[in-house]
Amino acid sequence: MQPTQRPVLARLARANPTSVFLATLALVLVALFAPGPVGGLLLLALAAGLVYLLTVTWQVQAPQTRLIRLVMVTLLVAVALAKLF
Repeated sequence: MQPTQRPVLARLARANPTSVFLATLALVLVALFAPGPVGGLLLLALAAGLVYLLTVTWQVQAPQTRLIRLVMVTLLVAVALAKLF
């Protein structure tokens, strides 16, 4: 592990991409079908994780990719807030 590499990212890099996708899909589906505040909080937790990954990988992403990721996180937060209120 490089001295500048964060342990969370090293662990995520070793994870099976299919398992990560399926776990994220399951979390989104549970959050969308869960009643009001519970689902909203789960979606906000997912958005917080995505914001963390976005900030860590910001320097190595192309501007188009940055824009798409920002739009997706914004939509996720909007849906989460709609479920909360």
